[in-house]
Amino acid sequence: MHSSKDIPGELMPGLWLSCFPEREDARDVLVSRSGARLAELPSGARIGTTSLRRSVQLKAVRPDLTIVPIRGNVDTRLKKCADGVVDAIVLARAGLVRLGLADRATEVLDVKVSLPAVGQGALAVEQRAGDERVARLLARVTHAETALAVAAERGVMVAVEGDCQTPVAAYAVRSGGELYLRGLLAEPDGSRLRRAERRAAWPASEAEAQALGRDLGAELKGNRGA
Repeated sequence: MHSSKDIPGELMPGLWLSCFPEREDARDVLVSRSGARLAELPSGARIGTTSLRRSVQLKAVRPDLTIVPIRGNVDTRLKKCADGVVDAIVLARAGLVRLGLADRATEVLDVKVSLPAVGQGALAVEQRAGDERVARLLARVTHAETALAVAAERGVMVAVEGDCQTPVAAYAVRSGGELYLRGLLAEPDGSRLRRAERRAAWPASEAEAQALGRDLGAELKGNRGA
């Protein structure tokens, strides 16, 4: 079992992602030492994150902030913020919720400010490809809507050939009878930030969802010179 956002776009041969339990809130949150929201932080405030995806988006809305690399588990990062090593940190809300620490968030960031990582908030179960007995067992706990949303997001990552050093984001949700997919890509140095989105009829299969994501990812990659 993995956090979906930690799974590379291309799986090892013979493996398959066959089960996605219902997704937790995929959004990012800001935790600030003073209780200030992102818009209220003073110029020069130090924001702790090691995520290029988050850094690029934060600088897009608050270029006056100072991004500081910060490592460690959630408790370690929260302590560093409380101790004044940084003025604020950005974390995945899902992680705080699962640790019973949701009340530590100062602000839940709108996806227009910080688009989530591919698969953020979703768990995934990886199994041997072709093992139908295991697949049938896992089918009882999979959440179809989550599976399709994550498939679309992973399609974006595959298309841009993203890895942990790529500032890429994608977030898919069901909107009425449609799948609404938003994506973002920048260069590794944070330059040339571009965004794209797609709306399509709710897909009937993960293959259809991933195809939509690949189409959006191809647009983002093709706009490199924009």
